[in-house]
Amino acid sequence: MSPCVALIAHDHKKDDIVALAGEYVDVLRRCRLVATGTTGGRIADAHGLTVERMLSGPYGGDLQIGARLAEGGVDVVVFLRDPQTPQPHEPDINALVRACDVHNVPCATNIATARMILDALTRHLGDRA
Repeated sequence: MSPCVALIAHDHKKDDIVALAGEYVDVLRRCRLVATGTTGGRIADAHGLTVERMLSGPYGGDLQIGARLAEGGVDVVVFLRDPQTPQPHEPDINALVRACDVHNVPCATNIATARMILDALTRHLGDRA
């Protein structure tokens, strides 16, 4: 089964995650993608990727992805966080990152780490081809 990649970005990071998805569009086409609402829509529109969209993060989307992750349904999380802007749903964000730690799921919270994880995923999927 193809790996499931969760894509999440705070408002000031949405342009960055859309650009990142464009860099890795070939590998992301080989994955199941899940994202919070607006982020998923922007990625799908920009790159023609199929993205299962959850609720917006402040309305529970982070928690929905966290629940799926806890059940073993998410293999990688790319969560481009905005550390400069307070988030009203910070407890949900912390719960998702904690769930990644508890369930040993790779989690990138910035572009540099996201590229490292997506490069490793690219190699992994290439080895399986």
